[in-house]
Amino acid sequence: MFLDQAIITVRAGKGGDGRVAFRREKFEPKGGPNGGNGGNGANVVAVAELGLSTLHDFQYRKSFIAPDGEGGGNTQCTGADGADLEIRLPPGTLIFNHSTGELIHDLLPGERVVIARGGRGGWGNEHFKSSIYQAPREAEAGEMGEAFTIRLELKLIADVGFLGMPNAGKSTL
Repeated sequence: MFLDQAIITVRAGKGGDGRVAFRREKFEPKGGPNGGNGGNGANVVAVAELGLSTLHDFQYRKSFIAPDGEGGGNTQCTGADGADLEIRLPPGTLIFNHSTGELIHDLLPGERVVIARGGRGGWGNEHFKSSIYQAPREAEAGEMGEAFTIRLELKLIADVGFLGMPNAGKSTL
């Protein structure tokens, strides 16, 4: 079955939360803060792939959710970033924001476009320390990623030829 239009929902990943942690060692009675930052959320990326010619893959799968970033760890460890979610589309696909009707992008062959950006990871308590505020007990939460309902439309190019006997009325069509 040939499909030339599809409506899907995309959501980028949430950034990881920062961590509140303190250094505790045997001969360090007052170790300082060492909570790590959260990782960034994953982006949703549209990739134009030459072998595709229809939007049939989007007939049953309507929701695409990118992974979240990991939270920060102890000893100033930054959480891992989420891996980008790639949506493979045929070249010549028009991507519209479904709620506003605005054209987001027209995909060309071999092109990669970020549709929804992932959220930024939050700061850990290591980031908030200063000479005055030496033991902060606060950390930031990660930001939410963008979420859209998008409409995909495939531009069609038709090659038509008429075959028939001479004087059969091909030109009148």
